[in-house]
Amino acid sequence: MSIVYANDDGYFPSNDEHEKWMHDGYEMVVGLEVHVELATATKLFSASPNRFGDEPNTNIDPVTLGLPGALPVLNRQAVELAMRLGLALNCRVQKSTFARKNYFYPDMPKAYQISQYDEPITADGWLDLPDGFRVGIERGHLEEDTGKSTHVGGTGGRIHGSDYSLIDFNRAGVPLVEVVSRPDIRHPEQAKAYVSELRAILVAIGASDAKMEEGSMRVDANVSVRKPGADFGTRCEIKNVNSVRSVGRAIEYEAKRQILLIESGEKVVQQTRHWDENDGKTHTLRSKEDADDYRYFREPDLVVVDPDPEWIERVRAALPVLPAERRRLLAEAAGVATDSEAVMVVVERGQDSYVLEVAKLGGDAAIALKHVKELAEAGDIPAVDMAELTTMESSGALTATQAKQVVAEMVESGGTAADIAAAKGFEAMDTSELEAMVDAAIAEQPDAWEKFCAGEGKAMGALVGAVMKASKGQADGKAVTALLNQKKP
Repeated sequence: MSIVYANDDGYFPSNDEHEKWMHDGYEMVVGLEVHVELATATKLFSASPNRFGDEPNTNIDPVTLGLPGALPVLNRQAVELAMRLGLALNCRVQKSTFARKNYFYPDMPKAYQISQYDEPITADGWLDLPDGFRVGIERGHLEEDTGKSTHVGGTGGRIHGSDYSLIDFNRAGVPLVEVVSRPDIRHPEQAKAYVSELRAILVAIGASDAKMEEGSMRVDANVSVRKPGADFGTRCEIKNVNSVRSVGRAIEYEAKRQILLIESGEKVVQQTRHWDENDGKTHTLRSKEDADDYRYFREPDLVVVDPDPEWIERVRAALPVLPAERRRLLAEAAGVATDSEAVMVVVERGQDSYVLEVAKLGGDAAIALKHVKELAEAGDIPAVDMAELTTMESSGALTATQAKQVVAEMVESGGTAADIAAAKGFEAMDTSELEAMVDAAIAEQPDAWEKFCAGEGKAMGALVGAVMKASKGQADGKAVTALLNQKKP
């Protein structure tokens, strides 16, 4: 079977063109549950440190271990970080309660997890992806993390077939927010973009370091397939996917697996599955539990959490400028699309404020954006010097190729653009000299010239390349292109 794209060339159209992932007439339906460890100093219900990388079983206490008589005390900072995240995701902050989610597993020494069930702290929000696609947020609820099991021996790091298991309770009790999306995602790339954007928001607001490789951000993906317009199909949950790339791969594999089952006359069984990065497949873990299986009931040792409006507004007012708005401001200054690669890369690096400062000093934001995107260290050049460099390039005093060399020298040794350009002997080429080189290129490559005149874009590259070679990189590519167009019959 082959993937059928909206366009045969494999290009996925914009949301306005109703982007879909289609496979033999089916579409995928995906909802994501992202577990985010909060950046608190201590755990959710005790004073033990919330710290990654310490010796196993050193950040523990009677509450963490569920010893008789130990009582939980709620961490105020965790509540505020959960509120901060909810507000950044356009959610409503509301009165919430804690419940006991009952199940036995070795990394849960109490045999229950304290979580929020029917009354989460935040609900009904949304997250806009860089291309404008909106994914609804159903809820964000607080809960404590579990300990970490390490299964030794066997294959795939799973308990089945292992020789023995080790338990580290350092992570048990670490505060989590579980962000639950609505089933709005229809394509693996949308899922990857959602996780990336959520991670960027978490880092920007200081709610979490969101290091997927350390487990402080983990993704569960609920995947089903259906014919377009039909009711939702039976979903399977893929647990604990720990990289953006794996999110896309796991979702696509699982959707194809379900389609093969349906097409062969079998039924998709609701279950929890494990993504194996080594073989690129999902594998059965257990039958999917329902809420009734957990026997939820109100946590008797914790009171209702009901943040007053003044507290909520203080948290809202303290939010920084979020990545989406930063991309908008940078794109507007540079005159490019908000989801262009340069804007995405520079904002992710946190260098957008530098480019905007260059623009304030009279520089060309688009040229500064280009240099910073291509060479991250360009952001270390004093903004006033970068402004001068972009002005020289935009005026034609430096070609794009020369400007790159000047930027590299400014990063390596410092100095102003004008001084470096003078030392390198960079001067704008005389128009007559440049025109002679263009004429020579046309004469030497008549086939390329004929194709260029016929409208073949690749032919222009050959002609411009010949001029750049003859001028040893000192010709202005834009000027060469303009001359070629002028000479068209």
